Amino acid sequence: MLNLERQEELRARYRAATPGWRPASHVYDEAVRSCITPDAVILDAGCGQAGIVGRARGGARAVGIDATFEGYRHAVDLADLVCGNLEALPFADNSFTLIASSWVFEHLERPERAFAEFARVLVPGGRLVFLTPNAHNIVTLANRLAPARLQKALVWRLYGRREVFTFRTHYRANTPAALDRLLCAAGFEREALHMVGDPTYLAFNEMGYRLGVLCERLTDRAWLQRFKVHLVGVYRKRQQTLAEIDGIRAGVASVTASAEGEPWIP
Repeated sequence: MLNLERQEELRARYRAATPGWRPASHVYDEAVRSCITPDAVILDAGCGQAGIVGRARGGARAVGIDATFEGYRHAVDLADLVCGNLEALPFADNSFTLIASSWVFEHLERPERAFAEFARVLVPGGRLVFLTPNAHNIVTLANRLAPARLQKALVWRLYGRREVFTFRTHYRANTPAALDRLLCAAGFEREALHMVGDPTYLAFNEMGYRLGVLCERLTDRAWLQRFKVHLVGVYRKRQQTLAEIDGIRAGVASVTASAEGEPWIP
């Protein structure tokens, strides 16, 4: 079994041998921290246990939303929690200065609706920071080809991850081209998109680790970096015209009624 503790040991080993390399979680953490100001209001979209945002928020207000907190609500490192749907966020327009989202985009069945909602609740100039798998990577491709029931069994057997943290994947917003297309249509513009490798996902034994390192060396070449396993992005909400705002609202109107609870206003 390749649990998180073992992965972190191998990442430290690879980092020592590869000057300048950082895991995707560190790149994401730095991007989130760089967007937090003292007056920030943060939404952790699909927050899970909210580790990075919980640690990085400082004195800023942070709200977490997820589809369920069953079995782990007590462990979530945020005081304000909302159970809800990312396609119909129960928040007022322009509520947040920053949306952070890690390991979520791969689960979005209709990412265009979620992204339109992100744009609606962000202030103009607000940022969306995310970490998600790259659909072009061989590990992600293998996961995509596995049936849903087999995916859950493999995740438990290989990584020891509980079923409560295992959700169906779609990978409909998980390439640089798809992200640019969907986010630009929702009213965002790209500030940065990092393709980050990690040799540990194949490291079930020493041979697997060495194979992972070889794959990283190959994909370090500029024209092969699009096959790295992780994508970390920072996109800014554009200053929108009235026509664009009306278009976004029309696009989400059909799903807004399904939001749970009363609108949250900071």
